[in-house]
Amino acid sequence: MKMKTVLVIINTIILAIGNCGGPLMTRLYFINGGKRIWFSSFLQTSGSPIILLALLFSFLIRHRKQQEEQEGKTTLFIMKPPLFLASVFIGLLIGFDNYLYAYGLAYLPVSTSSLLISSQLAFTALFAFFMVKQRFTPFTINAVVLLTLGAGSLALHADGDKLAKETNKEYIIGFLMTVAAAVLYAFVLPLVELTYKKASQRISYTLVLEMQLVLCFVATCFCLVGMVADGDFKELGREAREFKLGGSTYYCVVVVFTAIIWQGFFLGSIGMIFCASSLVSGVLISALLPLTEVLAVLFFKEKFQAGKGVSLFLSLWGFVSYFYGQFKTEKKSQTQEEQQSQLPVTDSVA
Repeated sequence: MKMKTVLVIINTIILAIGNCGGPLMTRLYFINGGKRIWFSSFLQTSGSPIILLALLFSFLIRHRKQQEEQEGKTTLFIMKPPLFLASVFIGLLIGFDNYLYAYGLAYLPVSTSSLLISSQLAFTALFAFFMVKQRFTPFTINAVVLLTLGAGSLALHADGDKLAKETNKEYIIGFLMTVAAAVLYAFVLPLVELTYKKASQRISYTLVLEMQLVLCFVATCFCLVGMVADGDFKELGREAREFKLGGSTYYCVVVVFTAIIWQGFFLGSIGMIFCASSLVSGVLISALLPLTEVLAVLFFKEKFQAGKGVSLFLSLWGFVSYFYGQFKTEKKSQTQEEQQSQLPVTDSVA
């Protein structure tokens, strides 16, 4: 099995865990008495120190290899300044996107939020077309249209989906914040791919991990400033003691696991851009959302009205359309390669 295939499998698994588990953990925080939106945003990227373990492992391998080849000193980090600055800028965007998403999830059921986030694929495709010259097929266009219609159909059935003690204003704000989060992250994915293409150094998976560390560190600092400005540190102690699930101990468990699981989402999405493209990363994120919706209905007993059923059907139809189109394209490409390999080779006459 090729290393790239192994990386695709690993990134798909951790993306699935983060994409399905992250929203559920965040919603668990809010329904049990959590109210700090900036703190919830902070948790989405604060698990990034885990990446240091992988970077340490990579450093030891590179150090051993250079010793065997009797090369110079092994550098701890291989990222160059231009890529570092680009990562800082993207990290600020992710930090703001985290806030938009956490704000939306504070007022929306997970199933509704997930269906809205599925519209991200349409925007990812649009941004990828202009930023990285992503090619489109009729199947891709069909998938984008269906996913957009699926998210739009929710807006027509919004009244029956509000949470208890929630006003119309709060629901609308949560709805708009979630859509804004989807659009912004749809911009971030092709921006990361563009950064890979424009980088002045070879992009390895170790460099992807370093970028992820910088992105999440900057995003965490961005949210940390918001926490200070909003007075979150004064409220966290009381919030932990009054946590409905079981007090401070369970509060800490939820917080820690939220940070760890969300890290899987960010690392998986960035890793899939390295292994394939921003559009494939967006498709995987959207393809996993129906599973998140089902889990939300099972664990949180959320309503699943006809409107959500229509939206889910259109979303699944869009996913199938996209993957079928990819299958047809790859099969056509393989057929053309086989035909070219069977052509007779003739010597040219001077």
